[in-house]
Amino acid sequence: MPDIILHHYALSPFSEKIRVMLGYTGLPWQSVIVREMPPRPELEVLTGGYRKIPVMQIGADIFCDTRAISAEIARISGKPELALENNPDEVQQFVTEVDLDIFLACIIAFSGPGMLVKLVKETSLMNTFRFLRDRIDMGRRSRVKALPPKAAKEKVLRHIDRMEHMLSHDFLFGDSPCIADFSAYHSLWYVCDIANKPVLAKAPRVNAWMDRMRALNRIQPQNISAGDALNTAHQAEPRPVRKPLSAHASEQNVRITPDDYGRVPVIGELIAEDDNGWIVARNDRAVGLVHVHLPRQGFSLKHL
Repeated sequence: MPDIILHHYALSPFSEKIRVMLGYTGLPWQSVIVREMPPRPELEVLTGGYRKIPVMQIGADIFCDTRAISAEIARISGKPELALENNPDEVQQFVTEVDLDIFLACIIAFSGPGMLVKLVKETSLMNTFRFLRDRIDMGRRSRVKALPPKAAKEKVLRHIDRMEHMLSHDFLFGDSPCIADFSAYHSLWYVCDIANKPVLAKAPRVNAWMDRMRALNRIQPQNISAGDALNTAHQAEPRPVRKPLSAHASEQNVRITPDDYGRVPVIGELIAEDDNGWIVARNDRAVGLVHVHLPRQGFSLKHL
């Protein structure tokens, strides 16, 4: 079984999505704690500058965005329902909405002094000021139109009511979790567990579902340093690409950029692509050759 390294931080909702998914699958993993905002020099060596968190590493293969990470976890664990593309349209549409619109509505509506106090306790006052400045700057560069706080809160409450009516089974689309459960969970985890907002008082089914999701997070990772992760990449070679591009087609540098927010590109040589994503090869003296895996959904590609 490959050694999974997750680059993450404690208060990151999308990291929580993957932490719980790893707990559900029972896959052991190693933990590298990163700063809440750039610069993250060791991680940038691996990703080429991609700024969103989490990032998953397996040897010299680097997986960016939870879409690509979930697909890889699905492959390794033998649980295809954890990959977005393996689910019916109804599930895919739900996930697309909750991963962006609902997530941002939760952040806008329920980020307040309590969350900042937690960040100060986790890090420092100066780090919290830097975090706020970073998120304000990222919002200015975002292509997603932000809702006013009141409208965002109403959107979240409608979403919770919708989930309350969906939960006729233990999980959103049946008796066992699929990608939809993990995608819906992380935003409400932020609201309920980080911001400590009692939004589920009138949603007993959602409240019970949240308890079931929390209970999946049962794997304690092994803590390692960022330097250990770089050494792991340096000592490894990227795994063989199953469907490489032709030699002519692959001799192209590309820029792949998130098309919503956190719009920092990854630049490298495109070596493989399919309907779900791209693989970019990058060389760095600190780690040698790495393959960066990125999803198509939520990203745009430009040839250089």
